[in-house]
Amino acid sequence: MEKYLIPAEESRRKPSRMYQWKRSLIELNGRLESKYRHDLSGLLLQSYSQIGTFPHLYHVNGAGDAAIPCQTHMSSSGLASDSTRQFAINKQGISALEFDNKGIYLVSVTKSGCLTVHDFESLYCQANDSFSYFGEDERKCEDESKHVLHNFLGRQLDAVRWNLANQDEVACTSVKTNEVHIFDIGYISSEPVEVLKTRRAVTVHGSDIHKGLTDIAFTSDSRLIASDTNGGVNVWDRRMSALPCLELTSNSRSTLNSIKLSVENQMVFGAGRHGIVYMWDLRGGRAASAFQFHKQICHQPVTSWKLSSMLERIGSLKAQSDIVSKEVHSIDFDPSCPYQLAFHLDDGWSGILDIYNFQVTHVHCPPPAWLNGSSTDLLSLRKPSWLATHSIYVVGSSTDNGILLLDFYPDPSSPCHVDYSPNEDVERPSRMNSRNKQNRFLALSEGVTACAAHPLNGTIIAGTQLSSLLVVSQRKHSVED
Repeated sequence: MEKYLIPAEESRRKPSRMYQWKRSLIELNGRLESKYRHDLSGLLLQSYSQIGTFPHLYHVNGAGDAAIPCQTHMSSSGLASDSTRQFAINKQGISALEFDNKGIYLVSVTKSGCLTVHDFESLYCQANDSFSYFGEDERKCEDESKHVLHNFLGRQLDAVRWNLANQDEVACTSVKTNEVHIFDIGYISSEPVEVLKTRRAVTVHGSDIHKGLTDIAFTSDSRLIASDTNGGVNVWDRRMSALPCLELTSNSRSTLNSIKLSVENQMVFGAGRHGIVYMWDLRGGRAASAFQFHKQICHQPVTSWKLSSMLERIGSLKAQSDIVSKEVHSIDFDPSCPYQLAFHLDDGWSGILDIYNFQVTHVHCPPPAWLNGSSTDLLSLRKPSWLATHSIYVVGSSTDNGILLLDFYPDPSSPCHVDYSPNEDVERPSRMNSRNKQNRFLALSEGVTACAAHPLNGTIIAGTQLSSLLVVSQRKHSVED
């Protein structure tokens, strides 16, 4: 029988490389694996370009001859009087914007006090025409057909969110007041359908403590959460009362600029002026940390992280930079990787806090403003956003007119990962991986203060310092490209 056997050395075959079967596996599985999406992310980053510009050229108080420009219009168009011009400059810009869950509507608020809801399809279809028209520095034409709702509320607005349980409702607030105003876009009215307030707080001397509200988050049920300028987080149950049913307190009285809920709506994360990220448990946390204060339940943080201390643990970063505590402008969870909490600092640095391993895994440190002779805008908080599926973080530049597209993929193959090695990336067997992955700076026509990414097609809307909306989308390549 042995003569019929094939010798072992003759039966050896060279193993086929895995990348030859990638397309077949995609076709069989019917979905793109995360690794494969990351391989293509370099092409995605290069495909974005600005395709539209929409200045805030809207009116209030009726239509036709009776209409007058709103305050945001006057500020961005230079129509303000000399006595109020400097005041207007400090109150210019889009302070926040957000898509609804399906990407049908886009809501934005300005520092001057305008709440505007746009129909995204209408905005996108007019983008190419608007970019070519306004590129000639022509701002005389008023086009109000792009918005569904435009309310001039007459006060500074700093945050806006869609209600997750009712996508007809948007909530907005200001650091100047202790109220959350909720509007229903189905009603053409400048009056909110509901107003929530914080509880009155006093010092030991009997004077009132100002509690401006900085950011908002909705749970999937009827609860609304808002951070304040006194280091606390207020939780309302709208079924019970217009006053908070729960207060989360930090270890300081400094402003919390940003809050985010975990995927399960059980943990609240907040960060702000002192560069510390706090975590609270809405279910109560540790029993020893809860206490009663005027019949109101209060909870202290379950844990907290000082970002400067965590950045100092990165040896290569500490060797190159003096790391000091910086104000946190924004925090946000990666929608495709729920344990990655992105943070953005006032000096333009961005990074990832791994909430499972309690360490900073990614960091991006742009050159300081003085290096290229520019200046950093310290008047407004920058609010970045995530693309829905690629772990790409979209950040407005702190020094130039444009946005940064940062690869924060949860793996050392990300160029922002603290353990990234370009040499190892070149040696990978995949031809796509052999290209060095890079972040991208995309120059735009105006300075960016806030970003929002469409949840389905990845279109980026950038709000600017001049209260404009810039449409950034993937361009179609021709055969010559």
